[in-house]
Amino acid sequence: VQLQASGGGLVQPGGRLRVSCRASTDISTINLVGWFHQAPGKQRYLIATITSGGSTSYPDSVKGRFTISRDIRENTINLQMSSLKPEDTGVYGCYLRDKYGHETWGQGTLVTVSS
Repeated sequence: VQLQASGGGLVQPGGRLRVSCRASTDISTINLVGWFHQAPGKQRYLIATITSGGSTSYPDSVKGRFTISRDIRENTINLQMSSLKPEDTGVYGCYLRDKYGHETWGQGTLVTVSS
């Protein structure tokens, strides 16, 4: 399985950005898909997930600012980010976990929040 993220770039604090990820597999059969964030010099961690049933989850750091969605027809996972902060800077990539518990972490796209 391959996960290819796109849409990163430079955005000012308080701005909005949408990143997308295309999967090489049928995501309608995947139990959990999501997005991770890896700040410079730090470990990556999940910041948005969506289940096959459509339930979403976010940590407090992004809740109310980020929204995850998926397009089953296009096998894409999207992340709409708003009210961006400098600490949101980093690599954003997508993730999936299938029904067997196998995890795939995709290549990311760089988001820089700076004035």
